[in-house]
Amino acid sequence: PDLLPLMLTDEDVERIGKGLPELPDQKKERFVSDYGLSAYDAGVLVAEKETAAYFETVTAVGEKGGHDAKIAANWVTGNLFGALNKAGKTITESPIPPEALGGLLDLMADNTISGRIAKDVFDEMFETGKDPSAIVADKGLEQITDTGEIEAVIDKIIAENPDQASQVRDGNDKTIDW
Repeated sequence: PDLLPLMLTDEDVERIGKGLPELPDQKKERFVSDYGLSAYDAGVLVAEKETAAYFETVTAVGEKGGHDAKIAANWVTGNLFGALNKAGKTITESPIPPEALGGLLDLMADNTISGRIAKDVFDEMFETGKDPSAIVADKGLEQITDTGEIEAVIDKIIAENPDQASQVRDGNDKTIDW
């Protein structure tokens, strides 16, 4: 009763509304509509403001202008959350900045590394904080996609191991595992 009436014009309400940050429900709807994420994935990503910001940075960075949102969401909610939970850290304490995770996604997108190798690189990134490109280069993890080069290596292996090659030709499937 001792407060004076507050009179706001439509312009005041509109100006104040424009100054408000995006609310979680709005962000969730945007993640579903703009990124094509499921309602569940979008809900997990917007549960905390920092997680949503991390995800948006991962999807926005990249040599080709951004990353597939579903793949980025899987890496953030799966691999990163798992490693953070195991280490007892929050997303703000992550040793992997979103730009570095984006770099890892770039390496997979351009077939420099496979998804399986990416998981190993991710583990080392989490432990050391090193850049994914540096880890791949230091450990020689680039996958070979040139079929001519792969065929040359296969020919060399066959030539250097004639007994095993003969066993495979004779139908010994166990030798294939060798």
